[in-house]
Amino acid sequence: MTVSTRTIAVALAAAIAVAASPGPARAEAAEGLPALDGDKLAGIITGLPDDQVSAALVQIRGPAGEWAGTSGTTSLRNAAPPRPDSRFRIGSITKVFTAVVVLQLMAEKRIDLDRPIERYLPHDFPPRYPDIPVRDLLDFTSGLNSKFDVDTKDPEWFLEHRFDLVGHRDHLDTSQLPSFPPGTAQRYADIDYLMLGLLVERVTGHSWASEVHRRIIDPLHLTGTSTPADDPRIPGPHVHGYEATDDGWVDISAANPSLQWSAASMISTAPDLDRLLVALFGGRLLPAAQLEEMFTVPDVPLFGSTKDRASIGAPFTRTVFNGVTIWAKSGDRPGYNNAMASTRDLSRRLVYSVNPLHMGTSEPPAVAKAVIGATFVGQSSPAARST
Repeated sequence: MTVSTRTIAVALAAAIAVAASPGPARAEAAEGLPALDGDKLAGIITGLPDDQVSAALVQIRGPAGEWAGTSGTTSLRNAAPPRPDSRFRIGSITKVFTAVVVLQLMAEKRIDLDRPIERYLPHDFPPRYPDIPVRDLLDFTSGLNSKFDVDTKDPEWFLEHRFDLVGHRDHLDTSQLPSFPPGTAQRYADIDYLMLGLLVERVTGHSWASEVHRRIIDPLHLTGTSTPADDPRIPGPHVHGYEATDDGWVDISAANPSLQWSAASMISTAPDLDRLLVALFGGRLLPAAQLEEMFTVPDVPLFGSTKDRASIGAPFTRTVFNGVTIWAKSGDRPGYNNAMASTRDLSRRLVYSVNPLHMGTSEPPAVAKAVIGATFVGQSSPAARST
């Protein structure tokens, strides 16, 4: 719905307070990590909403220090800051759940990562396609193309199509060959994980959602996590997402997630995502060999680049902050921008969600970048490099 600018002004005035967890302003850091500065973190998210972001939720856990805080407005009808366990759309963090299911099936010897995806899904690929190993979908080196080559986060397109129902097999563009020989370059795209969703269903005989619940959500008791299929609603207490327009804020929280399905459709909470990180990195969900697949970055160039190399595994991105390697997965849906990140030893773990008021930008909101910098570098602007 569209809300008047006067209503927005009332919400702005009522939502200045920051709700931060009690505890010392600073926490002792592990080697290579900065000490957490609670005052700095609180200052980063204080003052929301502003003209860029309506709300923020930050949770930092681990033996290297802990802090949590929220700021902004939960919705225009509830000007209180978000609850620490508020639900939000996690976008491409969904890919972590899909990758875990695929790698569990690999451990069960039901999927061979070196076997072409065409052998599992013979009716989805034309005979003229080259063999594409399943591994190339996990690490985004398949070259597959999607029929949805439009910017689905363009405000005009999204507002017109956000309730469209898209079938699981309506994504792959078979009118053209892969954009590059499989395994020779990396290009991040949803199409790889949408096809992996079909692979899970083909191998198990069950829906992708049921396998995610049976293998991950239920055993870990992720009570705020869901796979909404084509339900446009966010169940339970949640932060609303908005798009700022000339006429005020448009509530864009409701949207049919079928377009994103096994790549970017899920809903979760910061506590649930932290629990997932601990279980996953700690070896509870995958045997050692399969877990290592998640952190294996292919030695190939980025597609279309002559100098940049791949930095994404299956599907975590490897980034080095001042000599400390961080593994992260971000998510981005209209009205929602978030990420989870951790050291391999789980000594510092970050989950954040911010609610940008302008969809379709190529960079995360400034408040998100400042939180990352304060968490892993000790300054608001992170000096990082992907490796």
